[in-house]
Amino acid sequence: MEPAPVIQIDRLNLQFQAQSIYRDLSLTIKRNEFACIVGPSGCGKSTLLRVIGGLLGYDGGTVAVNGLPPSQSWESMSYVFQSPRLVPWRDALDNVVLGAELRLKRPDRKALRTRAVGLLDLVGLSREAGKFPAMLSGGERQRVAIARALLVDPDIILMDEPFSALDLNTRARLRSEISFIWSKTDKTVVFVTHDVEEAVLLADRIIVLSGKPTRVRETILIDRPRPRDLRADAVLMQIRRDLEDTMREMEAHTPVTEPTRSQQVETP
Repeated sequence: MEPAPVIQIDRLNLQFQAQSIYRDLSLTIKRNEFACIVGPSGCGKSTLLRVIGGLLGYDGGTVAVNGLPPSQSWESMSYVFQSPRLVPWRDALDNVVLGAELRLKRPDRKALRTRAVGLLDLVGLSREAGKFPAMLSGGERQRVAIARALLVDPDIILMDEPFSALDLNTRARLRSEISFIWSKTDKTVVFVTHDVEEAVLLADRIIVLSGKPTRVRETILIDRPRPRDLRADAVLMQIRRDLEDTMREMEAHTPVTEPTRSQQVETP
């Protein structure tokens, strides 16, 4: 039996000023799926995460998360941004706890800290729990952010190019780690990336967005075992080459940049 969709977007329309961002954009994300979203610069990849997460309204169509609009289902989601956004005066353990403290009305701080210790162990940072962000590497800070996202026990994790600011070796290591964490937690992950290789290595399914006005150009199912090694898998290499060709073609015809934050209006 096919897993039930956890995210359903039907004929989504969104416009900033005179520019149409999405026109009749439709897609679904299945429960426990690792879905990567790729597309040309400026097509609205990050904006789509904000719509799903209830941070941004839209002009037409429907968006449902667990059968509810984002404004009513945001508690079932957590967000990992490009920047870890850690509080500098809290150590790693207290940064992991912070998101749950802010979200929950009456948090059991002792229980949260116990769970946070386990999550730091899951992301390989059990020995760094007492270190402050300035004492951690970029990759370590991002792993703290991932543990923080997991602590609220979300159904869905929205990840907005979380490894884009890291060096190549750290990115490769964190790709392996996020794939392992996903396999251990059975979460639904929606992962935005501009890196074709990253998408091929991580995704169950790649959703390729077109240029503006944005629609789904194609979806690519990747039914290959993990951990993945492109150099040892001819099928993955061919998927990568085809996707790179598609991206080059679209980039050549998509000069428009993404809307700035000042143009984006959050829902109440």
